[in-house]
Amino acid sequence: MRFGVTMFPTDEAMRPDDLAREVEAHGFDSLWFPEHTHIPSARQTPYPAGGELPREYSRTHDPLVALSWAAAVTERIQLGTGVCLVVERDPIVLAKEVASLDYLSGGRFQFGIGAGWNREEMQHHGTDPTTRFALLRERVLAMKEIWTKDEAEYHGEFVDFAPLWSWPKPVQRPHPPIVIGGGGAKALERVVDYGDGWMPIARGWDSENLAGRIAELQRLASEAGRGRIPVTLYSASSKPDAIEQYADMGVDGIVFWLPPAPRDQVMPLLERYAPLVEQFPDA
Repeated sequence: MRFGVTMFPTDEAMRPDDLAREVEAHGFDSLWFPEHTHIPSARQTPYPAGGELPREYSRTHDPLVALSWAAAVTERIQLGTGVCLVVERDPIVLAKEVASLDYLSGGRFQFGIGAGWNREEMQHHGTDPTTRFALLRERVLAMKEIWTKDEAEYHGEFVDFAPLWSWPKPVQRPHPPIVIGGGGAKALERVVDYGDGWMPIARGWDSENLAGRIAELQRLASEAGRGRIPVTLYSASSKPDAIEQYADMGVDGIVFWLPPAPRDQVMPLLERYAPLVEQFPDA
């Protein structure tokens, strides 16, 4: 079992470089940062978890910038977006940012992606919420062309560019793992179509349903002629019996949530999670 942590990296929270040092020193495998470019002040889309939208959503750093600080002070841990809102970013620029981060970190980037839930936020970027999943797919496919071809071009409904040159290329070949978030009806189809891993949020799943979805994912992968697809459970429980259940289901990695708070509030929780890394090395 691989263990990671996630935190909204905000201007009010423990610095990303400081956190990254501690995550690596405490034996964790990975560090993940989520993304919201902004929060529209006139928002109508309900918060998926219910209640008021937490303060950190409108205060988070750009995750790729924050991860670059984390990369600069670590040597071993994987660095992931959990998740990057690709539908709110230019694919040529994002391909450059991902390749640069993977190159400068020595091939340690995990490209967690999603289409987002905040309709007003994506509309500010000119994205139609009703076509965001088709847009997400084309942008990912276009970026793959840039990462893997010396002279790349892409012609689709939403993304269209003539042949171009763009370096550096990622260290990881053919590109950093594309870990797709989300648990909707077609999420598994997207993972099999153009992803390298699935990262559902633990909230809202009971063990039977999650186990069934993981089995379905591997069935779809096999039918598509693919090998086993890794599963990383985001914001997972830290209870030992739950971790054992996750392992039995076929979960490969779990990511614990840390509050977007100063160091004196974050470290006690990180230190509480740390013994699990040694307790479940082969779960």
